[in-house]
Amino acid sequence: MTTPAIDAHVRLDTHPAHSSAVTATLAGTRHRTAQALLAARGFEAVDEHTLVLARIDHEEPYWAENAAQALTAEGITTEITPRLREAIDEEWSWANYPMPWCTREEIREVSNEAQKIYDDIRHGRLVVHAHAHDSGTTVAVGTYRDGKSVYLHGENHLRQITDTFGSPAKSLAAFERLHGDTMRPGPAPMTDTERQTAAARTTLGAPAAEKPEQPVQRTEMVPAYAADPGDHDAILDQFLAEHGDWEKWRTWSDDTSHAIHESQTLRVERIHEADPRETAWTVAAYETPVSDRMWHLTMTGATPAPVVKTLLNGLAEEDAWETAIGSPTTEKTVTAATRPLTDAGWKHTVDGRWIRWETLQGDVGVQFDAFAAQNPHSTLATWTLWAGPSIDRPAWTITASPYTPAGLLADLAENLAHDTGIRTHTPVKMKPTAHLTTTPTALPPTAATTQPGRSR
Repeated sequence: MTTPAIDAHVRLDTHPAHSSAVTATLAGTRHRTAQALLAARGFEAVDEHTLVLARIDHEEPYWAENAAQALTAEGITTEITPRLREAIDEEWSWANYPMPWCTREEIREVSNEAQKIYDDIRHGRLVVHAHAHDSGTTVAVGTYRDGKSVYLHGENHLRQITDTFGSPAKSLAAFERLHGDTMRPGPAPMTDTERQTAAARTTLGAPAAEKPEQPVQRTEMVPAYAADPGDHDAILDQFLAEHGDWEKWRTWSDDTSHAIHESQTLRVERIHEADPRETAWTVAAYETPVSDRMWHLTMTGATPAPVVKTLLNGLAEEDAWETAIGSPTTEKTVTAATRPLTDAGWKHTVDGRWIRWETLQGDVGVQFDAFAAQNPHSTLATWTLWAGPSIDRPAWTITASPYTPAGLLADLAENLAHDTGIRTHTPVKMKPTAHLTTTPTALPPTAATTQPGRSR
């Protein structure tokens, strides 16, 4: 039985500015059907009628031909240009490939698995907690959204999963034992191949020769505590738009705004032009509209956007700010507020009156001051949440007074321990440095350590 034709036409061609990448140009009344089929095979949209297939293993012509066969089987007219056909038929091999026993098809299978890992990281399905350098290559540890934690070895088309763990805490503990000296939080910087692949997905034009090379801005998924601050004013406006029981009040000065709950017992002050490391938010709760303050919380201007959103969403929960007047902070409330950190395997230490929970790499933490907790009128912070080089040199902080609800603190702790956000970087181009060229030895598939070049 002949498959009925679909009114869609796909023209596959080589990318005009990036070697090996493939473009797909769509036409016809049902071009969106073709677009969906191509997206399922790794193509990504540049605009409504153009898609790009850009991979870290430079195997785009091979996978483009497979896509063409699948489209034709669905009744979609598909054209392969002569230039792309030449690339498809061209025989090539990796120079100094570290797995010389593999056949061409086996090499392609290895690189396709590496491509899947790369895509999972890029799309946020796999969150990388930390990375390190090991004998000339990159290793990392991360957790899939389905809960499986993995150990990653290698870069680009050689990246592999070489071990699995039952939880993020176990994976980080094992990773620190192996790579404590070079361990760094978050994913490793993009490789040259990854940058080139990202560029191929965003532009079809060849760069002008007379213009200087511009740094490529890259976006990566990182733990929530390391994310960009984003636009705090826009976050507040969105919160108010979604919660009709809150109202925004402008003060006599344009520098400050207030958000007040309809009960008049919970108020948020936002200082718009505050220094990133100075207080930009103050939350205060009251028993009645005219009573003394029950508890308060402050937040600096550099606090990451996911953390700010978590705090505001916690305030929106019914009766989130209520607490027993005059009741001291007990061991039970401290345990409830920090349970997400304990469950995540954060390091727990006691230093006199201070109790701290920190990640193994020490780049984020929560501190409880037992002395301040027993002095409600003290100006000292009972709780301090921070991220950065150390608690004494933080990138941002949140402080909270006694009687701050344990549920609200637990929401913030959960965010720090498990949530993710976006961080944007504009790399600084460095001068090239001399390096030695060595001949790699044959390694097993789980220990590839070199980045071979492609030869035709």
